[in-house]
Amino acid sequence: MRAITKTSLLSGVTRTRHLDITREQELRIQAGELVQDVAPHLSADDREFLISGITTDEWEQMFGEEE
Repeated sequence: MRAITKTSLLSGVTRTRHLDITREQELRIQAGELVQDVAPHLSADDREFLISGITTDEWEQMFGEEE
């Protein structure tokens, strides 16, 4: 597990989550590889956090719950 700190593109709030990725995977994502290709084992919520820093709660507050 790695501690990943991201700033939300929606709110500007900085948060840290512990995700099951290696440093190598993190660097590949930062270099532009698709997160779903590099870390397909992560949940959609965790992948979104890696991409944008947006949490599920923030998404639901901004756009409503998924139907």
